Amino acid sequence: MALLSALLIGLVFGAGIAVSGMINPAKVLNFFDIAGTWDPSLAFVMGGALMVVIIGYRLVLRHAAPVFDWRFHLPQRRDIDLALLGGSALFGVGWGLAGFCPGGAIPAIGLMRPEPVLFVAAMIAGIAVAKTVQRGSAARSDNEQ
Repeated sequence: MALLSALLIGLVFGAGIAVSGMINPAKVLNFFDIAGTWDPSLAFVMGGALMVVIIGYRLVLRHAAPVFDWRFHLPQRRDIDLALLGGSALFGVGWGLAGFCPGGAIPAIGLMRPEPVLFVAAMIAGIAVAKTVQRGSAARSDNEQ
């Protein structure tokens, strides 16, 4: 039942991304082009999503646990480190260059165009490289202790 719930939530999220135009890289790139052909419509999409999250979190976190799990899995770390800053910068640069973010690229695969497929393949390769570097760094740190 948890997998079915996750599938339905993912489909609703993907439909929202598609309807809002975030699967169109030209629309996203025009949002970032403030000095040129700026299209502010995505700001309303992001603002609407933020309002849903604020209200939804307040309602959901009143419960002791989610419906299909025994506890909430919320981030515990509050610090800002170099990995967070570097990853955030890399995410922003990639979004600005390609016009895709992960949330927009995955539903765009359904358009059967090569660009989102290449983006998702590059994203998966980048995740694999980052995980390998993290494991190597953790192993070196363990050996030094």
